[in-house]
Amino acid sequence: MFRRLAPLRRGLDAMPSPVKDRPGVLLRDPFRYAEDVVIVPPPLVPFLRFFDGGHDEGDLAAALHRATGEIGAGEYAHGLAESLGKGGFLEDDELERRRAARHRAFSEARLREASHAGAAYPEDKEALRSVLDECLRSADADEATPPSGVFAVVAPHVSLEGGSRSYGSAYRALPADGAERTVVVLGTSHYGESGRFGLTRKPYRTPLGETSVDLALVDRLAAEGGEAAVVEDYCHAVEHAIEFQVLFLQHLLGPGVRVVPILCGPFVEATLGPGRPENDTGVERFLATLADVAAREGPRLLWVLGVDMAHVGRRYGDGAAAEAGRGPLKDVEDRDRGRIAMLEAGDADGFWAQVQEESDDLRWCGASAFYTFLKTMGSPRGSLLRYEQWNIDTESVVSFGALAFGAPPPSLDGEGT
Repeated sequence: MFRRLAPLRRGLDAMPSPVKDRPGVLLRDPFRYAEDVVIVPPPLVPFLRFFDGGHDEGDLAAALHRATGEIGAGEYAHGLAESLGKGGFLEDDELERRRAARHRAFSEARLREASHAGAAYPEDKEALRSVLDECLRSADADEATPPSGVFAVVAPHVSLEGGSRSYGSAYRALPADGAERTVVVLGTSHYGESGRFGLTRKPYRTPLGETSVDLALVDRLAAEGGEAAVVEDYCHAVEHAIEFQVLFLQHLLGPGVRVVPILCGPFVEATLGPGRPENDTGVERFLATLADVAAREGPRLLWVLGVDMAHVGRRYGDGAAAEAGRGPLKDVEDRDRGRIAMLEAGDADGFWAQVQEESDDLRWCGASAFYTFLKTMGSPRGSLLRYEQWNIDTESVVSFGALAFGAPPPSLDGEGT
């Protein structure tokens, strides 16, 4: 009997190998259950299709023999399966072991450690401050003036290099008393479940220091937010959307800035079909709880959204390459700006209606965080400070921008939780 081939994991990052003398497809695990990367050589890439749960090593060996004529095809098949399985790239017992260990370690940790320091930004504190200062100095004539009474800003979560101007536009708009407030950070959950909101009580630690957490608010959201509230969501351990915002908040408001970090999972069903996200009773309850917190806390809260907008090009499954600001990307800008107009008007329903067009073929990864904010704050008025498109690689584009919302929200009774 030949051993069944476990399915290749969904959600792996797959990209052309950047190693010149090792061409092929590089597989990387964004969840970090697999610590290493695997480079599958070009001749073996077509045979990854056998890792679908319906084939065994004999099927793979036979296909390799037919394609290559190698009598040692069985050894190649076994070696490929062993490499992927032991590395944590297959849906098997090894993956379950790794997953359980990583989730347990995060749950037991006191801190949410910086997961992108030394890669996406400098690990050295002074070098990092220099990078952040450079972002904050990048004002130019294209930047609009923020409204008065800013209580919320929208920033990207692309790399600091790619999004430097929009980061600067957003964070220069923070109010002068920001250090005295609790900052609710709504970030895209790229890996979270649909209709779920990831919470954590753990302070974020970065090269700049250790944040504090408004535990009273986190505990209230966990207690009253219903089934949609996922406490100590492991996605916090690997997600960059909030981590990048924390860097700027610490730089400007102090290392111990008080935060409530919330990762917003996608609203898949409401994106692909009719209806609104709150047709899911879990989403409805969490949004109502967050709205009540916002009303009661009023101006004691500052809101930050860490979100990107459209994702277009080969990296994201499109058949053609994309170039920022050229050809079809001009139409993407027009459509982006249509959605942004709904955001500026505080029109949650109008915004979501546009997201649902073509089942969000623009792939706005920040759609759920935007909608959560609009429904929570009750028709806030915003201003677009900057809009950008950036080639994340030579064939793919991400759009993003900076917005600021003014006129502080009313407080329900002037009392905190």
